[in-house]
Amino acid sequence: MKKLICLLLCLLLPSMASAGAVRLKDLVDFDGVRGNDLVGYGLVVGLNGTGDGLRNAPFTEEIMSNILERLGVNVTGEQFRPKNVAAVFVTASLPPFSRVGSQIDVTVSAIGDSKSLLGGTLVMTPLNAADGQIYAVAQGTVLAGGAVAEGEAASVVRGVPTSGVIPSGARVEREIDFTLSDLTQIRLALREPDFTTAGRIETAINRTFNSRVAIMRDSGTVEVDIPSTRSASTAHAIGRMENILVEPERKARVVVDQRSGTIVMGDDVRISRVAVSQGNLTLRVEEAPLAVQPNPFADGRTVVVPRTNAAIEEDEGIALAEVPEGTSLSQVVAGLNALGVSPRDMIDILKTIKAAGALHAEFIVR
Repeated sequence: MKKLICLLLCLLLPSMASAGAVRLKDLVDFDGVRGNDLVGYGLVVGLNGTGDGLRNAPFTEEIMSNILERLGVNVTGEQFRPKNVAAVFVTASLPPFSRVGSQIDVTVSAIGDSKSLLGGTLVMTPLNAADGQIYAVAQGTVLAGGAVAEGEAASVVRGVPTSGVIPSGARVEREIDFTLSDLTQIRLALREPDFTTAGRIETAINRTFNSRVAIMRDSGTVEVDIPSTRSASTAHAIGRMENILVEPERKARVVVDQRSGTIVMGDDVRISRVAVSQGNLTLRVEEAPLAVQPNPFADGRTVVVPRTNAAIEEDEGIALAEVPEGTSLSQVVAGLNALGVSPRDMIDILKTIKAAGALHAEFIVR
């Protein structure tokens, strides 16, 4: 009875969460204002004996030979097995409107059997875009985020020492051929498509420019006519739009991570009238075999007699409780927490409520 009273009290607690206005730049992506992915294949040197085993990674020896020959060192026919080099992939993102000479961060990841990139130096590596052109060149000291300690019979690894970053490790050598000022119309792509949010964005932009310059094309696109904004340039128009405050609308959604027992939900999730009853069954089976030996000086042999103890225990769990109409899911979860329900059992209860058709939200299980 006390548990049922506690559950009902928690269900009646008022919800305190409320949505607020968000800047337009945090809700949409502007057409043309985007980055470009870069990738390269290079070599990290100067490792303390933690590089690739060249017998298992022949591509490391090949790229090392190519680099040395470009530097004027003839290694044809030579046999060398250094342990201080590792082949890596170098990745980066070229920000929008990057100019020649600006610097960007790069990520370095081993692709061979190297144990650690800690303390290594990336040799000059060209970075290519999807069109095959070189847009940046990377080089510098790798900052690895892990550590390795090993002995004769055991080893321990903390973090991921085979991956690291080089802050400002690449210099832009080529610019993206794109002129923002040539655009007469620009599209705003919503990161979370929703008709209500798109309509509010259209209204807010038209109110800001005091003219009908924006029109909603669909749930994920709002189109703005730049000449109608009477701005000095497209960049000026975007600068005025990106700080407009809009209150976004979102779908009712529940996200569950079964591995960690995490439950994330919105305050707008509602539950219809439903009754909940939950209990736990514990099955215990114990094997305790008994050895029976013959009497002294008797002509016999030892026999093992199986002996099994089996039992089923049922915990009290949650008694039958009725959830009122229109109750929010956050209130239900607060009530279950007050009863001491574990996250695993809570996930099972929510899944069952959804299967019963009483949970009005998108239910995502990861």
